[in-house]
Parts: sequence; structure tokens; C-alpha cells
Amino acid sequence: MEENQISKYDRLRGGLAGHALFSKPSTIKNVQNITGKTETFVVETGRYDEMGGDFIFVECLDESGVTRLCLPPRVANAIASQRDSLTTRRRSITGKRLAQERKDRGELPGFMKRKSTKEK
Repeated sequence: MEENQISKYDRLRGGLAGHALFSKPSTIKNVQNITGKTETFVVETGRYDEMGGDFIFVECLDESGVTRLCLPPRVANAIASQRDSLTTRRRSITGKRLAQERKDRGELPGFMKRKSTKEK
């Protein structure tokens, strides 16, 4: 790549500047337990409905240098969808486990408990 060419990341980020609504950049440092090596991530989201939704900008700094990615709205939506799916599955598994524990203790489900009648 020539020195005076603008990268895809810079083109998209610059094109959205002034048009999209951006989040504040979040910086996350990750230290690997085994090796002790660190990497730093800078994550920023830009919302531009005219171009399809949310763009996620990720910069990763580690011993090999800087890697920059711009994730388009379809990828951002896939990530959000997968996270929602896992959350739903986890809640379902936890709910079933809690229901079984209550059943094992002999507790009745809420819909089977007798409601007290009010005195007139």
C-alpha cells in the first residue's frame, strides 16, 4: 500500500464524522494470565441510520503493532443478536434449574398456590 493512500478504516471513520452519532471511546486493557502479555482495545460505535445502523470501530494495540477494524452494521447486528440469544438461553437454563430446586423442596408454583379470600 502506498504511503499516501487512505485506509478503509480512516475513510469510513472520516466519512461518518459530522454525520453519525458517536459513543465515547472505551479503552480496555487485557492481560493474559499465562504469558502476562497485554493488549489494549479501543472501541467506539457510530450510529448512522442512513447507512444501515451502527458501525463499530475497534483498534487493537499489542506487541505486533496496531490493528484497526471497522465492523459494518450487518456484523454489529449479528454480534448483538448472538449476545441476545446466549442471554436468553442462559436465563432459560437458570429458570429451569430454579424451578426444579423449588419442586425438589416441595414448593408449589405461583399459579397453583391458593389465593386468600378477602373478608367482606
